[in-house]
Amino acid sequence: MKKYFLTGLIFLLPIVVTIAVVAFLINFLTKPFMGAVTALLSEFHIINRGFLFLSPEQLLEYGSKLIILILLFLVTVGIGMVTRWFLVKSLLRLGDSILHRIPIVNSVYKTTQDIIKTLFAPDQNSFKQVVMVPFPKSDVYVLGLISRDSPASCSKAIGEDLISVFVPTTPNPTTGFLLMYKRSEVIHVDMKAEEAIKYIVSLGVIVPKAL
Repeated sequence: MKKYFLTGLIFLLPIVVTIAVVAFLINFLTKPFMGAVTALLSEFHIINRGFLFLSPEQLLEYGSKLIILILLFLVTVGIGMVTRWFLVKSLLRLGDSILHRIPIVNSVYKTTQDIIKTLFAPDQNSFKQVVMVPFPKSDVYVLGLISRDSPASCSKAIGEDLISVFVPTTPNPTTGFLLMYKRSEVIHVDMKAEEAIKYIVSLGVIVPKAL
């Protein structure tokens, strides 16, 4: 009998302790708000009758606790999201500030940052216009992507407006040549940038369809 009692006690005691702790936490968290919530529910007659074996008073009490717990959960999650957002933003600003102060690294970082901002800016047309340009000689043409207008100092040096064109290499389009052409030398092609890249990567096997 003693063994059975100890076995049952070992099984039940953790459950009882857990229930007691949970009940204590629920009462601790909901007690400050119980008066306001129960008064609100009673005022609008949201809970005015019993349910199953619960009396109207018990149902009002348990319903109020449930509502308070849900609201506390939502408020806690909201505070956590706002705090995390500000924390992440602060860490990003701190990391950006540190990288801007490190010699050599700051040059690479700033350049990469400027390139990414330029490429993904919604109002930029960089690398979206496909053109044909003479390369490596005047009677041979390659496909290229307009990056943007050439530096003003370069255009001023030859006395004519220049445009910068990136000419990808085959079959690896991540490398290539940055060439500056007179606007009169650039031939615009009715082709999407994605189709031009496919044509270059495939060594000319995948031919873009005529639009």
